Amino acid sequence: MQRFGNSKDSSHQHIAFAQRGDDLEPVVTENSVRSENTEVPIIREIMVATTMSSLFVALFALVGSSFRTRASLQVEILALRHQVAVFQNNAPRRLRLHRCDRFLWVVLYRLWCDWRRCLHMVQPETVLRWHRRAFAWHWSRKSRRLPGRPEVAANIRDLILRMRQANPLWGAPRIHGELLKLGIAVAQSTVAKYLPRPRKPPSQTWRTFLTNHLAQTVAIDFFTVPTATFRVLFVFVVLSHERRRVVHFGVTEHPTKEWTMQQMREAFPWDQAPRYLLRDRDAIYGRDFADITRDMGMEEVLTAPRSPWQNPFVERLVGSIRRECLDQVIVWNERSLRRTLQSYFAYYQRSRTHLALAKDTPEPRTVEPPEKGRVVAIPQVGGLHHRYQRCAA
Repeated sequence: MQRFGNSKDSSHQHIAFAQRGDDLEPVVTENSVRSENTEVPIIREIMVATTMSSLFVALFALVGSSFRTRASLQVEILALRHQVAVFQNNAPRRLRLHRCDRFLWVVLYRLWCDWRRCLHMVQPETVLRWHRRAFAWHWSRKSRRLPGRPEVAANIRDLILRMRQANPLWGAPRIHGELLKLGIAVAQSTVAKYLPRPRKPPSQTWRTFLTNHLAQTVAIDFFTVPTATFRVLFVFVVLSHERRRVVHFGVTEHPTKEWTMQQMREAFPWDQAPRYLLRDRDAIYGRDFADITRDMGMEEVLTAPRSPWQNPFVERLVGSIRRECLDQVIVWNERSLRRTLQSYFAYYQRSRTHLALAKDTPEPRTVEPPEKGRVVAIPQVGGLHHRYQRCAA
């Protein structure tokens, strides 16, 4: 016969009876597994549950059950089913399972056809989801990319991106050629790998577009100058957008459309007219001004009414003339104004540096090294401005 001891709730210990001959000897154990096989030593404790995963506990229990009697296994199954039912009624809504627990049920799903009948802690669909996840993980691991060539340095990747942003019409072959000229040995396929994929055909920036048309564009405008005798003189200027160069200017007291047309002929005498002419809608030009510009091969671009900011280059030139020259002198007559403007435009084009030209002049100036000698000041515009250059001692 076999006897089973009752558990004591106060000490959480179990009393087991081992059969030795005709006597029954009680053995006090903690969390023990009772064995009734008299031919094989009893496995009292496999391992503390806190130091071993549930998968290993199940595997060791499977090995140990092969040495036990059928009656002992049936009684243990009854006890385990009762505990599972109790745990199922009192367990939380969501169990915390480890990977080994999922792995065990995935294996049982592949090997055991009656696994659904014995599964109580989770839904069968959960095990199927575990299997699909394990399947995807298995093939993702088998098809992962193996390590290949070393990664390109970060500064080279940044240089490739900067080249592409500065030159949107370039592709991988052009950028690869520039890198080879810089002594950077990378493959063309590597360059293509780090280039962004454009969603639409590449386009140049507005700054590049306008810069390419500066040499083909001129702007014209009138501004007035009061004299010492309270008369008003009109100044007509023609400005090239390419290097802010003053192409032509004229001074008159009575501007007419004929006089304005003559000024355009003097500004571009030998088929040197640009393609575009930017101007405002002043009535001084007259209705026939568009015909003469068309005959000269120019296309007029008119600004909106009362919108001087649409002709910014020539408006800025007029502001510079006033601030740096005309506001500092008294104009007596037309001859005096013409002489003053000639002096200022000579300074403007040969000596005055411009921010838009990278601190250069419309007519480029050479950089004079210190070895050329000491610095001397040359008065210009009657002493209002000076040009500094080096002179040998």
